[in-house]
Amino acid sequence: MKAFVHRGPVTKVVFGRRTGSRIPDEVVLMGCERMVVLSTPNQAEQAAEMGDLLGAATVGHFTEATMHTPVEVTDKAVTYVQSVKADGVLTVGGGSTIGLGKAIAARTGLPQLALPTTYAGSEMTPILGETEGGRKTTRRLPEVLPRTVVYDVDLTLTLPSAVAAVSGVNALAHAVEALYGQDHDPIANLMAGEAVDALIRSLPAVVRRPDDPEARAGALYGAWLAGTCLGSVGMAVHHKVCHVLGGTFNLPHAETHAVVLPHVLAFNAAAAPDAVERVARTLPGSEGGTAAALFDFVGELGAPRALRDLGMPEAGIDQAADLIVQNAYWNPRPVDRSSARALLTRAWAGERPAV
Repeated sequence: MKAFVHRGPVTKVVFGRRTGSRIPDEVVLMGCERMVVLSTPNQAEQAAEMGDLLGAATVGHFTEATMHTPVEVTDKAVTYVQSVKADGVLTVGGGSTIGLGKAIAARTGLPQLALPTTYAGSEMTPILGETEGGRKTTRRLPEVLPRTVVYDVDLTLTLPSAVAAVSGVNALAHAVEALYGQDHDPIANLMAGEAVDALIRSLPAVVRRPDDPEARAGALYGAWLAGTCLGSVGMAVHHKVCHVLGGTFNLPHAETHAVVLPHVLAFNAAAAPDAVERVARTLPGSEGGTAAALFDFVGELGAPRALRDLGMPEAGIDQAADLIVQNAYWNPRPVDRSSARALLTRAWAGERPAV
């Protein structure tokens, strides 16, 4: 018998097509009357449409959400939501906007309603990552979970296929890491496996047929599951590597996950054979094993496979290796500086992963 502890979800999820139209009703059910709509500058127009839909319940917009959730942006946002006497926030967008919503919740206690437009999955985790002084730190705070998440497949139809590909691999990384996470349990394993299946089957179709609602629905479904299971089992070395690279070199979040994932799976393969076997059910191994097959899959989606292509300097490898082993995350295989440096070197050059 395997003993385990399962953390159940506390967030209401509304999933389907045209579900964005339910936002006003969900705000009422949350007991809110004064909402601030959050977004990045690039999604300000989409956020404005949601604000118009809410009508008088919208008391303001904050459109400066930024990748890696810089503390200085959060401080500015908190000042704004307090100035308009908001009693809730609506986050419209991907991980950057949802991260800002979580950071505001951690400081103010305001409830959140999330409307994800990418496959980031952050909306389903109690993990808050913030950047200050060139360092990204993470905390697990159940109170930052959105009260309600509305998944509207139609809102993802305009997500460019290149962005969808890397965002989807980001979600896939959540699912793969959940398969060997420290606190993984039978329910989390089922969700993670289902997420792997949905994402690997849907993402190539999204890239080939960006306007296919069934493919988009499959990817969004997989992203929801991936975020949910990661939120229940915690993070390991894959996320530690990505947090170091993002916070230190300001590398793009989803693209970094896409590059790093095959190398971490290769590194953990011997210590997490059940996780590798579960991925291999949907993605049969090529020469070099399942990690190499995953590397090929990422390339077939058109996603980047080298950190140098994301702007990381080669001279930064040693610095990153040092930071990865500081305050290390739990991992099924211990990580020392030498192994971290070897992993980073291959990922920087875009080489095939080494088991």
